[in-house]
Amino acid sequence: MPNPLIGVFYHWLGGLSSASFYVPYRGVRGWNWEVLWLTGGLFSWLVAPWLFAAVMTRDLTGVLAHTPAPVAGLCILFGALWGFGGLTYGLTMRYLGLSLGMAVVLGLCTVFGTLIPPIVAGDLATKLLDTTSGRIILLGLAVTLAGIIVVAVAGARKNAALGEAEKAAAVAEFNFRKGIGVAIFSGIMSSCFAFGLAAGEPVRALSAAAGTGPLWTGLPVLCLVMFGGLVTNALWCAVLILRNRSGAQWLGRAAATAERPALARNYLLAGLGGTLWYFQFFFYTMGESQMGRLGFSSWTLHMASIIIFGTLWGFAFREWKGTRAGVRATVWGGIMLLVGATVIIGYGNSLV
Repeated sequence: MPNPLIGVFYHWLGGLSSASFYVPYRGVRGWNWEVLWLTGGLFSWLVAPWLFAAVMTRDLTGVLAHTPAPVAGLCILFGALWGFGGLTYGLTMRYLGLSLGMAVVLGLCTVFGTLIPPIVAGDLATKLLDTTSGRIILLGLAVTLAGIIVVAVAGARKNAALGEAEKAAAVAEFNFRKGIGVAIFSGIMSSCFAFGLAAGEPVRALSAAAGTGPLWTGLPVLCLVMFGGLVTNALWCAVLILRNRSGAQWLGRAAATAERPALARNYLLAGLGGTLWYFQFFFYTMGESQMGRLGFSSWTLHMASIIIFGTLWGFAFREWKGTRAGVRATVWGGIMLLVGATVIIGYGNSLV
C-alpha cells in the first residue's frame, strides 16, 4: 500500500545524497577533472546500480534478459540523453554562474520532468487538471519554481556585492545568451532521466513478477538508464583524457603542473562520491514506489530537495560568509518555499 509521506522522506534522502556527492570529490588531489569524473562515474553508473540491484532484487539477470529489446533500448537511450544534460550542466555554470545556472537548469528540469511524462501518456488532464489532488500538486510545482527563483535571486544579490576582480574570478566567461541556450538544452536533456524511468515500467512489472518487493522493483531500471549515462560520459571523458594525456594519473603519475596523487585516498573518495551520486536515484525509486498513481510528481520533489540540501551545504562550507543579512534571509526564504512545496505535493498525493 503506497504511503506518500514515506515517499517524501525517501525523496529527501535522495536529494541529500545528490547534494552531498561532490563533498568527497573536494578532497581528491592530483587528478584532472575527467579522471575524477570517470572514476567516480564508474561507481555511479555501473558498479553501484548492478551491485544493489543484484542484492535487493530477485533474478536480476533473468528480469533483464526477458525485458523486450525496445523497452531496454528506450531506457538506455534516455539515459544517454540524460548524460548530455549532466555534461552541459557544467558548461551552464561556466557561462551563467552557480546560482543563476542552477536555477535555470533545475527549474526547466523540474517542469519538463514532471509534466512531459503525463503529457506523452495522454493523461495530463486525468492526473492533474480534473482532480483535487492533481491541482494541489500543480500548486506544489508552482511553489517549487518560486523557491528556485528566490534562491537564484539571493545568489545574484550575493554576486552583485562582489568586487570586479571577484566577479571575474566567479564567472570569468559570463555570457547570458550562450548560457541560456546551453541551460535550456541541459534542462531538457537532464529531465530525460524521468522519461527513462517511465519507459522502464515493464521492467518494474517483470521484477515484481519475479518476487521483488515494491520498494526495489525500480532498481533493475536504473541498471539500464544509468548505463546509457555511462556511455555518454565515458566517451566525453575519454576524449579529454586523450587530449590532456591525463590517463597516467590513474597509476599515480602527476601531470607537469599537478601534485602526485595519493592513489588510495583518491580512489576511496571518488568511489564514495560516486556511490552517493547513485544513492540519489536508489532512494528516488523507493520514493516513487510510495507515491501512488501520481508518481510523476516525484521529479519535482527530487529537484526541490537537491536545492534545499545543496544550499545548506553552501552554508556549511561558509560560501555565504560576509553576505548581508537580507541576502541570507532571502536564501532561507527560498528554502522554506521548497520545503513547503514538498509538503504540498506530498499532501496532494495523499488524497489519491
